[in-house]
Amino acid sequence: MNKTNDPFKFSIDVILYPLLLVLLIWFVFSIEIRFGYRFNKYGIYPQTLKGLRGIVFSPFIHSGIKHLYSNTIPLFVLSAALFYFYKEVALKVIIYGILLSGLITWAIGRPSYHIGISGLIYVLFSFNFFKGLFAKHYRLIALSLVVIFLYGSMFVYAFPVDEKVSWEGHTAGLITGLLFALIFKKKIAKVTKYDWEQEQFNPEDDEFMKHFDEDGKFVPTPKPDEIEEETPSSQLSSTQSSPNIRYVFKENKDNDL
Repeated sequence: MNKTNDPFKFSIDVILYPLLLVLLIWFVFSIEIRFGYRFNKYGIYPQTLKGLRGIVFSPFIHSGIKHLYSNTIPLFVLSAALFYFYKEVALKVIIYGILLSGLITWAIGRPSYHIGISGLIYVLFSFNFFKGLFAKHYRLIALSLVVIFLYGSMFVYAFPVDEKVSWEGHTAGLITGLLFALIFKKKIAKVTKYDWEQEQFNPEDDEFMKHFDEDGKFVPTPKPDEIEEETPSSQLSSTQSSPNIRYVFKENKDNDL
């Protein structure tokens, strides 16, 4: 079977990694419920040395079942889209996205514990949306439209509309996703360019363009029976002259025996 260079191929990673992320945040929450622990103190506490640990731990800590459930579906959908359309850079976007968005939250956040994986969700939302527009590939643009249709209202919560919501973490995620959309250019699906769109294309060497004159008018190719070939006079005289026939007689030696 011939292998194609189609960058959009389904693999088990499209389901596996998003599922692992979802299971991980639910596993941490189940430990809190089962043993009565509260991990809020491991969240991001801005502008304190101790609060830096929350950059790594805060995405996996949630305040309650409602908070956890509201993050589960968009986390799975957006991360699955990331691994399908941008599989070569998906892990980098997630790992670096957690670190950079967390650092920005630590730098600009209010003096309170910031927890939840919504910062990463905003990274995924921002990257999937902006990268499709920048790449100009029709499938990636379609993904951008789907993302903005499903989760366009997320833009609202990147502003301080609710004091109980960490809008700083959301804003940090939006900024991080946009930066990644600008930075990650390699191994992204490129727009197909045809021969006539290449810089080195020469119309005079193209077989198709030879069928058009300087004014762009089509010049039909003559049919084979309309092509007249001139026969050189020297060949014509030789073909019209009678051929010379030579006979060679050999003596039959068998009669002498």
